[in-house]
Amino acid sequence: MDAIAKFLDKVSGFVWGVPLLVLLVGTGIFLTFRLSFIQVRLLPYSLKQIFTRKHDKKADGDISQFQALMTAMAATVGVGNIVGVATAVFMGGPGAIFWMWLAGFFGMATKYGEAILAVKYRVKDSKGKMAGGPMYYLEHGLKQKWLGVLFAVFGALAAFGIGNGTQSKAVADVMNNTFNVPHYITGIALVVFGALVILGGIKSIGRVTAFFVPIMALFYFIAGAIVVIMNLNLVPEAFALIFKDAFTGQAAAGGAIGAVIRFGVARGLFSNEAGLGSAPIAAAAAKTDYPGRQALISMTQVLFDTLIICSITGVTIVMSGKWQDKSIDAGALTAEAFGSFLGSAGPLIVAIGLIFFATSTILGWSYYGEKCFQYLFPKHGFVLAYRIIFVAFIFVGAVASLDVVWALADVLNGLMAIPNLIGLLGLSGIIIMETKRFQAKVQEEKEAERLGKQTSVDTSAK
Repeated sequence: MDAIAKFLDKVSGFVWGVPLLVLLVGTGIFLTFRLSFIQVRLLPYSLKQIFTRKHDKKADGDISQFQALMTAMAATVGVGNIVGVATAVFMGGPGAIFWMWLAGFFGMATKYGEAILAVKYRVKDSKGKMAGGPMYYLEHGLKQKWLGVLFAVFGALAAFGIGNGTQSKAVADVMNNTFNVPHYITGIALVVFGALVILGGIKSIGRVTAFFVPIMALFYFIAGAIVVIMNLNLVPEAFALIFKDAFTGQAAAGGAIGAVIRFGVARGLFSNEAGLGSAPIAAAAAKTDYPGRQALISMTQVLFDTLIICSITGVTIVMSGKWQDKSIDAGALTAEAFGSFLGSAGPLIVAIGLIFFATSTILGWSYYGEKCFQYLFPKHGFVLAYRIIFVAFIFVGAVASLDVVWALADVLNGLMAIPNLIGLLGLSGIIIMETKRFQAKVQEEKEAERLGKQTSVDTSAK
């Protein structure tokens, strides 16, 4: 088994190597220019739409636009935001954070493109529920069903690793190391919680994540803000080091600029999943009148995940200087960094954050895996069977060391991106067309709002 695990690790290194990273970032750059930097132009409007429900009341969909965003956030805000960022800084130096930001910036355009296609090509299943994502726009948009099948196979299997076992294992390890709770107890608790939420389907998942995710994100953000405010004198120096090292690589392993870029880009994309094709599955379930509206909301996921939450981890580590101590394991680096500022409360905050983040990822990925499985086997009974097996595997992940399974899931997770990116590039014209159609609608809404206000003023004057 060790030989198989080592082989899969090598395959994973190849799959997640430079060619895929270039393709992922390149797609984001391509869409950014084709969409005239939509992540900058319409960001204020996007943030406003998150909390506006007047457009989704009568629209088709299973959950609100906000719940769809929170479900996607639940899946992406996970171990990568704490351990992944720490690994990037540990291996690539502080400059890796700059390249993580850059990957996140272009990833916003990728996420927008994924969501707009997911909503446009979504369908209703036999139970009247929405089903959408890369498998559907590859089949109905690109007319390449075999690519849709390929994506669905990768996604349905990868969900057990990246979105299930590795997450429950992380929670069980933290509970054991921090609170001395046996792994099997944590496993049982996660199974009970998972069953209560996951077996209820997307409406149940949407309700829980809409409550759960904002709290956990705010908790971690406040902790990071306290560190920054208490140490404002260290902030300018930390940012100066991040920008300097981004182009010199002096602090990276071996002083290689390539290592800085690779680890920053890889960990950024691994965290926000822009281009992997996972998040548009949640976007397709949203109650929305235009694909462009939900796409703008989905785009903000990368902003919150990478440019805010990951930044808290990265900047805190750089400010602490702990990244220079190579005797500290990368997995413990974030806890050490917070501990250097907040004492014994630091590691506790990181532990609680990791528990929240990893648990939420299980919920989000359960839906991704289910919809991929449903695409392959469109029978309701089979979907319920998938949910039950997924919930049971949470316990397996918490108590067992399945290195081979985790390595295989990592490979499959990377392979998901290939058919998805083919779809994004091949359907980029549709993305542009739908964007123009929605922007015309936005102008109509603004004009109607202006006229409404003017009418109100005139009436008051009379």
